[in-house]
Amino acid sequence: MELGAAVERAQGGDEAAFAAAYRTVQPELLGYLRGFVGGDAEDVASEAWLEIARDLGRFRGDGAGFRGWAFTIARHRALDHLRRLKSRPRGTLAEQDLLELPAPQDTAGQALETVSTEQAIAMIAELPQEQAEAVLLRVVVGLDGPTAARVLGKRPGAVRTAAHRGLKRLAQHLAAANSGPVTNERRRAAKDAT
Repeated sequence: MELGAAVERAQGGDEAAFAAAYRTVQPELLGYLRGFVGGDAEDVASEAWLEIARDLGRFRGDGAGFRGWAFTIARHRALDHLRRLKSRPRGTLAEQDLLELPAPQDTAGQALETVSTEQAIAMIAELPQEQAEAVLLRVVVGLDGPTAARVLGKRPGAVRTAAHRGLKRLAQHLAAANSGPVTNERRRAAKDAT
């Protein structure tokens, strides 16, 4: 189902349509939030979706507008979350809490995809916040310039410049990482690629 149609039907009370809109937007939203708040992304996304569900009747626009609106809400919840973290120290999970966490699925493909995605998000998260957000919204999520600008509350040119600078920094970081000493692992990877 197309996002705009799903949102329109969800506004009329269709729960399946809301679920379709959620499934369409959530993966990108979660990726954006991981680059913004790290391991707390799922909690922040949950807060954002509660607000989205509560205010859905007030939304006016198409699928692209909904995506931008959802990311704006998620960004505000992320900023609130970061402010809360600064105002009180963060506790750590006790060993028993860690033991009770469910184990992830054990498939090699999923593990490789997760590692590479997490590595990319971690690299983006090291950028200055303005550049990281611009790269996440424009490149990772795929929002157009005007929509990303609305989410960030900036002019499209400023977002385009921040994304360009962020991508340039990432390219420099990757070039520096790839020009390191040749290890046996890198030799094997090069050999396998040929």
